[in-house]
Order: sequence, then structure tokens, then C-alpha cells
Amino acid sequence: MFPFRLVTFDIDGTLTLGHGWRFLAAQRGRTPAYESTTSRYLDGRIGEDEHLQNLIRLAEGATAPELEEILERTPKLGHIPETVNSLHSEGVRVALLSHNPEYICRWYERRFGFDDQGGTPSAEPVGDGPVPFPGTVRADKPAALRRLLDRAHRTASETAHVGDSRSDGELFRLVGGGIALNSPDASVREAADAVVVSEDLAAVLAPLGSLHPRRV
Repeated sequence: MFPFRLVTFDIDGTLTLGHGWRFLAAQRGRTPAYESTTSRYLDGRIGEDEHLQNLIRLAEGATAPELEEILERTPKLGHIPETVNSLHSEGVRVALLSHNPEYICRWYERRFGFDDQGGTPSAEPVGDGPVPFPGTVRADKPAALRRLLDRAHRTASETAHVGDSRSDGELFRLVGGGIALNSPDASVREAADAVVVSEDLAAVLAPLGSLHPRRV
């Protein structure tokens, strides 16, 4: 019997090869803005909320079709839908848990067959209109996790999370199991129950299936 009833996945650096916002910035000629906010965040000069708002602003002004085309072309790990289907076959609900705005999470949800998404509420395009200014955003994965658990009628102990960033490492202790996937951050790898390095998302299936969920 599979040990978890809900598995959540981060997007950037987890489902994507490299950071998805880096690719988006390059496509829109905004690489310097991406590099500036990232370096200031990593150096501690700005907080996570401001960094997230700066990232979302990289999409500002793009039309919804243009944004979806960029999302489609963003380099990703192999076998994303197949991994989701394999988890479904075990009776597992599969969701996205990301700092990305909800409109991006919903694209990944539709595209790859996820059951739900826990993204960041933000101003979003209407119809085929342009992406608006994001407004005030808050990077809060624990809150998004609670919303997902409520909608899925699952407990945190029945849940595993797969991710690569600092916020994912912090989330690992709030759920029954954590997989660090392609994480360059030693603290994230240390916080995880298993570490996976692969360009194929299906590589997480065996470690997930062998974990013994923690009670949280």
C-alpha cells in the first residue's frame, strides 16, 4: 500500500529544468531584472515577499496566450503526466504547491493532470488580456498547504512534498515526508527524507513509496 494519500509538487526547479522565471525573463528580455531580484534575495537585502512580487512583475504586460506559449516552451523534467498518473493509480491525490501565482499553477494543473493547486493569489489576466501588476503578494506555502489539505480532506501526516528550494525545505517538517529533487541547497537536502537527482520526474516514485510517514 502506498504510504501517502496526497503528494504535492513545487514547480520552479522541481518540475522545470532550472528556474522557470529565469526562462520567462530571458524570453521577455528581462534577464537583468531577474538576476537583480534573485541576487538581492539570496544576499538577504530583500525578503521573500518582495522577491516574489518582483518575479511576478516579469510577466507584467504579456498577454495570456504569450504567457502560455512561454510556459509550454519552458524546459521541464520528463514524464510529468506519467508520474501523476502513476500516483493516481495508487489512489493518491496529486497537487501543485508553489509560490507561483495561481494562474500559472492552473496552467500546469490543466496541462499535466494535477488534481489541485496551491499557488499565490495575485492579479491575473482576464481572458486573452495582458498580465496586470501583481499587487501585494505573500509567499506563504504553509497557508497554501492548509488550504490543499482542507479541500482534499487529508492530514499533513498523509502528505508528502517534493521540492528544491528553501521554502520547500521548511515545508518538509510540516508534512509526513519530503523529497529534495535536484536541489542545489544543502540545507534543503539535509531537511529531506530522501534526495533525488534526475531529469525524469518518475525517479521520485520509488523513494516516495519507500518512506515511512512521520506523524506531524
